[in-house]
Amino acid sequence: MSQSSQFSLLGKRRFLPFFVTQSLGAFNDNLFKQSVILLFLYKIASPHGQDTAIWVNACALMFILPFFLFSALAGQFGEKYAKDALIRVIKLAEIAIMAVGAIGIMTQMPLLMLLALFGMGTHSAMFGPVKYSIMPQALREEELVGGNGLVEMGTFLAILAGTICAGVLMSSADYGVWAASAVVLVAVLGYLASRSIPRAAASTPELKINWDIASQTLATLRMGLQQTPAVSRSIVGNSWFWFIGAVYLTQIPGYAQQWLHGDETVVTLILTLFSVGIAVGSLLCERMSGHKVEIGLVPFGSFGLSLFGLLWWWHSGEILPAAAPYDWLAVLGIGQAWWVLGSILGLGVFGGFYIVPLYALIQSRTPVDQRSRVIAANNILNALFMVVSAIFSVVLLSFLELSIPQLFLVVSLLNIAVNFYIFRIVPEFTMRFMIWLLSHSMYRVEHRDLQQIPDQGAALLVCNHVSFVDALLIGGAVRRPIRFVMYYKIYRLPVLNFIFRTAGAIPIAGRSEDAETYERAFKQIAAYLADGELVCIFPEGKLTTDGEIDEFKGGVSRIIEQTPVPVIPLALQGLWGSFFSRDPAKGFFRRLWSRVTLVAGSAVPVEAAEPALLRERVSELRGDSR
Repeated sequence: MSQSSQFSLLGKRRFLPFFVTQSLGAFNDNLFKQSVILLFLYKIASPHGQDTAIWVNACALMFILPFFLFSALAGQFGEKYAKDALIRVIKLAEIAIMAVGAIGIMTQMPLLMLLALFGMGTHSAMFGPVKYSIMPQALREEELVGGNGLVEMGTFLAILAGTICAGVLMSSADYGVWAASAVVLVAVLGYLASRSIPRAAASTPELKINWDIASQTLATLRMGLQQTPAVSRSIVGNSWFWFIGAVYLTQIPGYAQQWLHGDETVVTLILTLFSVGIAVGSLLCERMSGHKVEIGLVPFGSFGLSLFGLLWWWHSGEILPAAAPYDWLAVLGIGQAWWVLGSILGLGVFGGFYIVPLYALIQSRTPVDQRSRVIAANNILNALFMVVSAIFSVVLLSFLELSIPQLFLVVSLLNIAVNFYIFRIVPEFTMRFMIWLLSHSMYRVEHRDLQQIPDQGAALLVCNHVSFVDALLIGGAVRRPIRFVMYYKIYRLPVLNFIFRTAGAIPIAGRSEDAETYERAFKQIAAYLADGELVCIFPEGKLTTDGEIDEFKGGVSRIIEQTPVPVIPLALQGLWGSFFSRDPAKGFFRRLWSRVTLVAGSAVPVEAAEPALLRERVSELRGDSR
């Protein structure tokens, strides 16, 4: 699967029924919610002189409130019960909720429609933790990013389709019958799709349910935010994305009317571009991350969110109004509008780069018996951030009297500050971004037989030493964290030192150079191996000056004598002559985009791991490709 397209998952029973089920759920949420909002705006409130804002905000409140009330329970249910059975129960409940909603639409009873909206919010709150916790059970590790990309693509396109479909149905003469029939039909189809989801066993069937909503909500939030820094800050980053998204999506209708001078079709155009952008970015994540969870894409996505948000603000206000509002075709005919529309599309694409790796990291690094509750904590925080975003927008637009583009400017600048905080607390994001950037700019890194490196447990990796960035290229190719032992002068190089320190690299000096550093290095190596980690050394003790593999020093023998572990030989091919090597004939543009291959060999038993034999194995792996 590591070389297969993520779309191949759509042909597998362990993914397709779930994908269809969740997409239909997202479609129906927005079909019903938008139908109710349009009904209030054009059929109930406005014709009778009522304040439409009250009803619209009431709709939003009734849908979001269950995420505060029931996400903690949903997280517990997701741990205690089999996830496939739980999804089917939730989907059966959707049919009942939509039956109530259908009656409300046909009779135009506001309270009945609001009750159904509350029910659909409850349905979504219950489905969320199961939705994201079932994927690590159904997908292999190398499929997780691709699966998340497909789910995010399906979700945003379903949201868009449901919103557009509601507008089409509510504009028909028999809008009540059509909208009511559609929401019930989609609910039934969602349940039928859920019946084909394979068995997904409960992770903690012995869990005792805490029915106290307040205490369990606080406990769930604590559980989420007390995970490892990478997971807890990913939850914050995820919720911040929904804060940004809520600000933009809420202001799109007003922006289309006031700044593009467009009609309702222009609103649809902007929503389409934003949703398609998210879908494209989500799908590209798998290819750009090399089929693994690559959190280095998160800073890249964050940079794009700020950049395109600033461009959206910068290019606003240059379109002159006409006698009648522009439709979407007229807007496409205005050259200046393309800058705005391109910024919206770019915002969506980089939003996909930002959000998909965060979801995948939360799923992959959360303990199995806590995963549903951690995702529930994420949902609670998402809802809180979206409510805060509404208050934030009202304060800036109504009280401080900022324009909508100025609001976008503030959000873009805040995005820089918030993500600077996250990346400072968890420098792994920045480290992985620099590794990803290096391996997608100056080098094209391929790898072979890395399955020789164990998924768990300690091992010592030995590799030839060709350039100043060997550790970065190896660390970017291997999924497990690696503790690198490197010459202390390389460890202290500007910029790279930040990455090496973040990765827990071990500086070492020759015994005659600095005996204290030398001895401390071996103590750190022994401690890491005793903790079951991977340690990588470059036994030559220095960078090659001629491209050939030098004699391996005796330090490797001392390491495995102190801590006997399997020894895995590695070889870097094609790195000699690149910019960071010591080839005297190199130049900045010579082999600027070098094709580099990392090859792993089978483990060498401890008793046979002599320096001469290890050098021979590494030389065989490297071959003639220096």
